[in-house]
Amino acid sequence: MLSRMADSLYWLSRYTERAENLARILDVAQRLSQLPSAYAGASNEWESAIATASCKEVFDRSYPEATRENVIRFLVGTDGNPNSIIACIETARTNARAVRTTITTEMWEIINDGWNEMRRVRVDDMTPSELAAFLAQVKQLSLRFDGAAYRTMLRTDHYWFQRLGTFIERSDNMARLLDVKYHILLPEKAPVGGSLDYFQWAAILRSVNALTSFHWVYRKSVQPWLVADLLIFRPEQPRSLVSCYKAINEYLDQIADAYGRQGPAQRIGRTTLSRLSMGDIDTVFQSGLHEFLDGFIKENNALGAAISQQYLS
Repeated sequence: MLSRMADSLYWLSRYTERAENLARILDVAQRLSQLPSAYAGASNEWESAIATASCKEVFDRSYPEATRENVIRFLVGTDGNPNSIIACIETARTNARAVRTTITTEMWEIINDGWNEMRRVRVDDMTPSELAAFLAQVKQLSLRFDGAAYRTMLRTDHYWFQRLGTFIERSDNMARLLDVKYHILLPEKAPVGGSLDYFQWAAILRSVNALTSFHWVYRKSVQPWLVADLLIFRPEQPRSLVSCYKAINEYLDQIADAYGRQGPAQRIGRTTLSRLSMGDIDTVFQSGLHEFLDGFIKENNALGAAISQQYLS
């Protein structure tokens, strides 16, 4: 397969997954903004949304303050943000069109129809109900695309590169969501494990469809270290970091077998998976959750760079 075709498949999935994760970030911010003042805390949940999306510097060049209206305008769709939800869907569609002959009809129709619907969205003055409906639409688009890829693509290198993009992006966004929650969203004077902490962590679990799963696994009230454990170390949780890296290593191995050689991407993937598989949440909290997540994000970025250099250049 040509490297430019693999590149388009890889980034098609990354941008589709990124749009979904931005929708989940905004969902968290909206849920927290609607909490009673006694539980909402003194922090700016809309500012935390910008921090989680890793675009604060670009945002600050365009807007003086992280208000609800400004953050929605920036993250949903604006010419000043190439990584807004609408821009991500547009970029995904561009990549899908470039590999139109290698993806299935169902995959193309989902992305193309989704883009046509996004073009009609009015970003300014979105009411809470309109924003909730839009975010649900974005998440449904990503879920439908993911399901179509899983159910209709041949298990060849086309499929493996498409899946790699999904899990690299998903693990990056999950780590950033956890990191920003722990260090920015909770006010400095609020106690870990307090009522404010409970509502914030519960909102994050809901945003990634994991609140019910949490109760099934732990059968306890929501506690920060257990939430982190679920979303980092539990392989049965499909969005956990270890679950993502099990999938990443599977597809990297299949690509290596198909092309008859391995390289830095496989070595980085195995090293990261080994660290996640042997890790435990008590040790992470003792050494620092932020430090652990920051190290993971750097490793994940290094893996993405290795994949690009090894296969996509």
